[in-house]
Amino acid sequence: MSELTHTVEALLFVASEPLTPKELAELTDAAPERIERALGALADRHCEGRSGVVLERVAGGYGLRAARETAEVCARLVNRPSAKGLSQAALETLAIVAYLQPVSRPEIARIRGVGADSAVGGLIERGLIEEAGRADTPGTPVVYRTTSAFLRVFGLGEGEDLPALSDFELTEADHQALRARLHLVADQRAGQA
Repeated sequence: MSELTHTVEALLFVASEPLTPKELAELTDAAPERIERALGALADRHCEGRSGVVLERVAGGYGLRAARETAEVCARLVNRPSAKGLSQAALETLAIVAYLQPVSRPEIARIRGVGADSAVGGLIERGLIEEAGRADTPGTPVVYRTTSAFLRVFGLGEGEDLPALSDFELTEADHQALRARLHLVADQRAGQA
């Protein structure tokens, strides 16, 4: 492997977040095409079944993660959150944040029909959601979004990898409330553009 490939590998190893090719080019002072070649070489070297570490494209960049066959053992070492360790309340809350982000605790509680303080706190502690500012509504509640750790843990790229809401069984009232919320979010974002 070239010196650049070794350098890119080291950067991905020490990075706490996925790095984009542009960030890698800036850090290494290398041309983008050289970065792409280095990433290709690393993808060949670090793939499932061939290495204990896998190069993956996630959250808009590249990162290294444990291969499937080593993930459970590695999770013991780093106490990494996993989907099977989440309560039903946490999973429901995480789904609401993932689909409606940014979303506030009161909105989560209204959708779930119960308080969301404990579930939100647990998800923040696990690094799956984070504060994303404050809502422009009375009381200016804190709003939350998913993190790149969420994307890594659930093996997602950007939000387009989430299953379509139509795949879920919802009551008509739930569909109406969700549609209204999504339209509101879309209108707010269009107003900010």
